[in-house]
Amino acid sequence: MLVLNDVTKSFGGSVAVSGVSMKVPSGQFVGVIGRSGAGKSTTLRLINRLTEPTKGRIGFGDLDVTALSGPALRDWRRRCAMIFQQFNLIGRLDVLDNVLMGRLTHTPGWRSAAKMWRRDDRAMALAALEQLGIAGLAAQRADNLSGGQQQRVAICRALVQEPDIVLADEPVASLDPRNAKIVMDALQRINRHFGLTVLCNLHSLDLARTYCDRLVGMAGGRVVFDDLPSALTESVARELYGLEANEVMGREPAADFAEWPAALTA
Repeated sequence: MLVLNDVTKSFGGSVAVSGVSMKVPSGQFVGVIGRSGAGKSTTLRLINRLTEPTKGRIGFGDLDVTALSGPALRDWRRRCAMIFQQFNLIGRLDVLDNVLMGRLTHTPGWRSAAKMWRRDDRAMALAALEQLGIAGLAAQRADNLSGGQQQRVAICRALVQEPDIVLADEPVASLDPRNAKIVMDALQRINRHFGLTVLCNLHSLDLARTYCDRLVGMAGGRVVFDDLPSALTESVARELYGLEANEVMGREPAADFAEWPAALTA
């Protein structure tokens, strides 16, 4: 179980995350929602220790994540894989080599520098590509792919890290609706097929309600909502998003999300 206890992050005089506490059971798909600047991305980066907490504790099982350093911290980042909005692929490399970058912490430096990947690493990378339906792209340069294809490659790269947790920071923000659905389907597939815990920052409430087991709403760096998707009413959405609520709901105002026609939430 992932546990955040009173986690705070300040940048100078500005508080980006303020006293965040939550428990995430293994295997749960959690959507983190809220307007830009609410503290969503900083929270994920704190969990991965890409950003250092100002105070509070992050734990995973018996592991005190906030106390890690050196090789132990590198191992935690392997176990806690990040997927970014910008894909962060190496465009000049082919898809297979980009996925194999997820094996760097398992591979001696001289092997990875010379692209002398072990046979079992290559098999794992190809299996991940097959799982996400893009094995046929293995030999293509990454910069020749569509945005949705690149994001699926990034998910494969995270998957071959053999993580316990996947942190996805606005993974569909730059994608059209069709590719957004493909990427969210892929995240849901690895959550259900491999039992991986997924924390996913999302701007679209429709996607959040469709794919997530649980929603955590943030505003002003604090958690202000933590419940099942069915509990996210229009009034709660307006508290989280204010004037942006109509945009993130993707439709005209309704009395309550629970009253939407089934076709809109399928």
